[in-house]
Amino acid sequence: MPSKRYKKALELVDARKAYPLKSAVDVLTKFPKAKFNETVDLAFRLGVDPKQSDQMVRGTVPLPHGSGKTVRVLVFAKSGPSADAARAAGAEFVGFDDMIKKCQEGWSDFDVAVATPEAMGEVRKLGKVLGPRGLMPNPKTGTVTDDTARAVKEVKAGRVEFKVDKAGNIHVAVGKVNFAPAAIEENPVR
Repeated sequence: MPSKRYKKALELVDARKAYPLKSAVDVLTKFPKAKFNETVDLAFRLGVDPKQSDQMVRGTVPLPHGSGKTVRVLVFAKSGPSADAARAAGAEFVGFDDMIKKCQEGWSDFDVAVATPEAMGEVRKLGKVLGPRGLMPNPKTGTVTDDTARAVKEVKAGRVEFKVDKAGNIHVAVGKVNFAPAAIEENPVR
């Protein structure tokens, strides 16, 4: 049985109508509020067949107003300029052998992992641990790089990843309900 809050939200929306972004955000601001800060997601039906490799849609995009989420970053880098730059950029966890050992023991108290190309030789062995959780560094998403400072800053600023699902749809978070309506509109338009 639907809740009262859900029923009130349904009254505000005409399911047969397609809303432009500005109108959709206006309707969103009128929805009844939850007891927590809800995430605003966009969903797109692309009409592609994700089983075909040439129709796979995947990438990252920086959000100008951030995602509203606090991101904890782990950087796999040997001691030196890359590790120091990552610490200066705000990475919570930086290390090499010690961090690899922690991850092998099941630790995953971070949201994004970044690695230098030279560290990937050892980090690759963590594929069975980090891969299923979606935490494995990947050059396609910009998390395998020599410029660890830039990667950490981008992730902290609100870069989000998107990938087509099995049904040919993309879902991506573009902010939080407590954002100003203009910020919610500008995030996905970028």
